[in-house]
Amino acid sequence: MAEVIFMPRLSDTMVVGTVVKWQKKIGEKILEGDIIAEIETDKAIQELEAEYNSTLLYIGIKEGESAPVNSVLAILGSENEDISSLLKQNKINNNYKRIFISPLAKKLAFDKGILLDNIKGTGINGRIIKKDIERYIDLDDDDKKSSNEVNHSNIRKIISKRLINSKIESPHYSLFIEVIMDNLIKLRDSINEKKDLDKISFNDLIVKASALAIKENTKINSSWTEKSILYHNKINIGIAVALEDGLIVPVINQVDEKSLRQISFEIKEKVIKAKEKKIKSNELEGSTFTVSNLGMFGIDSFTSIINQPNSCILSVGSIKKKPIINNEKIVIGHTTKFTLTCDHRIIDGAVGSDYLKSLKHLLQEPLNIMI
Repeated sequence: MAEVIFMPRLSDTMVVGTVVKWQKKIGEKILEGDIIAEIETDKAIQELEAEYNSTLLYIGIKEGESAPVNSVLAILGSENEDISSLLKQNKINNNYKRIFISPLAKKLAFDKGILLDNIKGTGINGRIIKKDIERYIDLDDDDKKSSNEVNHSNIRKIISKRLINSKIESPHYSLFIEVIMDNLIKLRDSINEKKDLDKISFNDLIVKASALAIKENTKINSSWTEKSILYHNKINIGIAVALEDGLIVPVINQVDEKSLRQISFEIKEKVIKAKEKKIKSNELEGSTFTVSNLGMFGIDSFTSIINQPNSCILSVGSIKKKPIINNEKIVIGHTTKFTLTCDHRIIDGAVGSDYLKSLKHLLQEPLNIMI
């Protein structure tokens, strides 16, 4: 018996999905485990896998189209099965705007970067034709030279909503410290002398140090709920990664229990997967603390918005060469500025200060990171 397949919720924050590619055509047989389609969520592109043998009888959302979760995505069933009653029952109305456009007009609009939402079609049944695109170009030519309009991506929409909610719900405050990095630089150079192994980055060392500092200050590893404060037993660090269309936060689980090499490998692996939109939703969930590092972009210092439901986020600036005082003498050294942004509902200033004190000690006496 035929079955309607609905747009699945592939992440905890997914509201709308976009069909990137159909891997099967109508009438094509599907085996259990086959990939039916690739769907873009607010976080990544994920593969939709068949759960049983069947035939693809109907496609409800075309490639490039977006629809809310639980919209009719496809119908699977037996070969040549009559699905007319099923179509009538579900009415196949996905509550999203369909745009009817000729292939020539579509290509012209794509080449010119024109949003089809702005075009009124004059063809049959409101279909957009080539003349409609050309007319829009002529009317809007001056405006288009000064600005380009780009639709919000699903990722950008979710980021906007979550950051606004975070700022509204949790009272943010920030604490600032400056750390002398010379010993950490020496340690990293020593580790990376082995040419047959992948290089360890400063970020790898900082992520490990941030987890060890949490272990010494367990109140940092917490989340606010309406009824209580949750103190997490596992230290899972989210790593903020900038993508072309937004920010994504892959999670490294139980960082305090892993070696530096293992942490470094996992960060590299998940950053690559995130940038290729191949990361899975479960790799983006469960963080208890977040590290955002803009040092590689030459940023001295900055503050970040807390990644809910974390209670804190650590912002890391660049390493700067500057005069510092050492044993009552002015010498040239290297420092980095760190900012800890906290949710004041959970983390008092003294708790945040103790955390930064522990972090500073670990980074300035970094052999403790290797233990």
